[in-house]
Amino acid sequence: MPVLGEVHTIAGGFSGGGHTASQRKKYARGVNSIEERISGNQWESDLVFTRVDLQDVVPHDNDPVVISVVTAGRKVHKVLVDQGSSADVMFWSTFNKLRLSPDLLRPYTGCLYGFADNQVELRHYLELRSTFSDGAASRTENIRYLVVNANSTYNILLGRPALNRLNAVASTRHMKMKLLDLSGTVIVIKSDQEEARKCYENSLKTKRGVFMVFERPPSADTAMEVEVEPLNEATPTVRATPEADTHAEERQDAP
Repeated sequence: MPVLGEVHTIAGGFSGGGHTASQRKKYARGVNSIEERISGNQWESDLVFTRVDLQDVVPHDNDPVVISVVTAGRKVHKVLVDQGSSADVMFWSTFNKLRLSPDLLRPYTGCLYGFADNQVELRHYLELRSTFSDGAASRTENIRYLVVNANSTYNILLGRPALNRLNAVASTRHMKMKLLDLSGTVIVIKSDQEEARKCYENSLKTKRGVFMVFERPPSADTAMEVEVEPLNEATPTVRATPEADTHAEERQDAP
């Protein structure tokens, strides 16, 4: 059967050691080395899902796990738990809604792969203390979010780096994410199924995201400038093609 194309998950970011070759090599050496794991680690407690976790779940057709997170002093809804993403992503619109200072943004020179089947060049990331709670117990960790200027029905994508840092386990069948607080108590965060369905339906209606990528050749005297601008949805993005250039030349030569 012929292969017509490929569909990728989001790859890149800080997963796999980092965005530089030296960081990735160091990570590979650590993965390939044999280490004895410390027994009795509190984070190695069993996180299991049982039939009890299904009691409050509305029957669904593969709903995504969508939760809320408290960060920068505000509760952020529409946070997609995306185990297929190698990066924790915050969208530029969310950054603006949180009223964060641009001074918090740090330069990032790596790329993400998999957004709309394109390579997305990034310029910024920021680190925020984010709290995950079920109302009875909570856990707060520093999460590094890559800032992406793209249209999305979600505010944040919570990828493998954050899930591994939290030692969290998510189940789409049970519509929950579980993790431990610092005392070893299990935190059970329920997915907002109504919100999840709205996000999914809106994502089908939303036009394909447009990425504002600013490319400036590096200078020996000055460092590359860093910019992030909000999208202007009313202005379509037009990309020149070789055919368009040829037609333009013919019109110029015509009497």
